Amino acid sequence: MDPELEAFVPLLPRTDPADPGAYRKMYAELAAARPAPDTAGLEIEDRTVPADPDVPVRIYRPHQAQGAIIWLHGGGWVVGDLDTEHQWAVPIADQSGAVVITVGYRLAPEHRFPAALDDAYAVLSWTAEHAAELGIDPDRIAVGGHSAGAGLAAAVALRSRDQQGPPIRFQMLNEAILDDRQQTWSARNFTDTPWNNRAVRAAALGHYLGSRPATPYAAPARADDLSGLPPAYIATAEFDPNRDEDIEYALRLLQAGVSVELHQWPGTFHGSVAIQSADVSQRQLAELGAVLRRALAA
Repeated sequence: MDPELEAFVPLLPRTDPADPGAYRKMYAELAAARPAPDTAGLEIEDRTVPADPDVPVRIYRPHQAQGAIIWLHGGGWVVGDLDTEHQWAVPIADQSGAVVITVGYRLAPEHRFPAALDDAYAVLSWTAEHAAELGIDPDRIAVGGHSAGAGLAAAVALRSRDQQGPPIRFQMLNEAILDDRQQTWSARNFTDTPWNNRAVRAAALGHYLGSRPATPYAAPARADDLSGLPPAYIATAEFDPNRDEDIEYALRLLQAGVSVELHQWPGTFHGSVAIQSADVSQRQLAELGAVLRRALAA
């Protein structure tokens, strides 16, 4: 493990997705304890997207932005909101020059699949329909996210392709959870890795799916056909049970004729990019911004 990250591992609280209330409280406290990012170069606005039910969003607008990304937070579909995602949204908006729209989608287990996907897709549709009002080019809209949010982004791309929905320029999948089957080497063997491990994944998937069988919109790795999807950036952490399914998804996208940039970050663990004092975390965030900037260029 990267030595700068390893020093923090003993300080990390144990996550327990089996207790959503305690998990949410811990997650919110951790987010609130981090130093506030510099938002001087951004206009930030809270809006509500009309849907059934309405979906809260937070819009981060750099000066002269023309492209946008619908950014979906992580947290195993169980935790996370607009406030906890603030630390992700600010640097991505700053470094990409894109409008970042974070989504307060409904959480499991109170709202199981497909509630979160429906909310995310509603925000994509609203963004495309209101592009002129938002000051963005409707042909320069990306979807992305971290962890469960990255899985949702991949599902939004599949659904938009299948339903001839709004055109998506790019998908940015950071440490995505894409498969419910837990059959890859990393999913089977990473049982005690920080933040995310086999048991944490299993609990999150149980909350999200309940007794319903997974479809490709719940677990995009189950999709038989990946052709016609937007170009993708896929990033993986070395010590993450999600690692191998992400690499396999990248290979399948390539084999389906989809352009892919794949970056496996050595020495990292799931969500370690939140430790922003580490050099590798700073490089990860900078790359997310640079990749998005290139993808949304005219």
